[in-house]
Amino acid sequence: MARKPAAPKAPEPFNIVIVGQNGRLGYEAVIFAASLRHHTPDFKGRLLVAEPQAGPLWPNDPTLKGPVREALLELGAEIIPFHSVHFGAEYPYGNKIEMLTALPKGEPFVFFDTDTLVTGDLLSVPFDFERPSASLRREGTWPLPPLYGPGFTGIWKALYERFGLDFESSLDTSEPDEYWRRYLYFNAGFFFYKCPHEFGEKFLEYALAIRDCPPRELVCQTMDPWLDQVALPLVIHALGGGRDTLPEGYLDGAVSCHYRLFPMLYAREADHVIDCT
Repeated sequence: MARKPAAPKAPEPFNIVIVGQNGRLGYEAVIFAASLRHHTPDFKGRLLVAEPQAGPLWPNDPTLKGPVREALLELGAEIIPFHSVHFGAEYPYGNKIEMLTALPKGEPFVFFDTDTLVTGDLLSVPFDFERPSASLRREGTWPLPPLYGPGFTGIWKALYERFGLDFESSLDTSEPDEYWRRYLYFNAGFFFYKCPHEFGEKFLEYALAIRDCPPRELVCQTMDPWLDQVALPLVIHALGGGRDTLPEGYLDGAVSCHYRLFPMLYAREADHVIDCT
């Protein structure tokens, strides 16, 4: 008697988180939520909208207002407040760092920038939440090595050594020395892991150390707006992840479209068009 084929493994439950606040990000959050419900109707996890609260680091109240707030709730989102302690309006990209420890501890999560559309079934994505990763739709925006050095190796190695991480194992040795793709670097448009608290605590530790007391090799480098993307690969490497933990073609591909990022990339990759329909 023939053996029945094994049933497909059910995807591991996870939460989705975006940052929503008054203004453009609020409207984008509504569009994201609507696209998620349309293209992944069987998603049973929680859609969490992290909302920065008014405080001394925000000169204007950043909280979501009336119709936008109501639309998100109607789409099944949960609005999770968090307080900005270290970044706020001076560095709003820090929202994605500070909001992580306001999320449910010990529950796998996927973070997306709000300027993302869900264009396919997110449940089809083979996330390995034990091995974090992030978006590889990026360019060599950081660092910009000065004419007389240090180069890419000197700058990145100084960061890895600062946090007691193994530098050599982070390298893509198929790429040439001193070419930016050789070094672990991500766009922070999405990232995932098994616990937002563990990820967030390390993300905050590294980002603050780089901002407040950077290695001398970074003296010529600009941190705004790149701080989150400088710290992110260090966090992912420290937690056992990397550039190869998620197969290509899913996120930033058939299942999601980071639409405000892509026009910039089209201008430099005219021979490689991504279908976001």
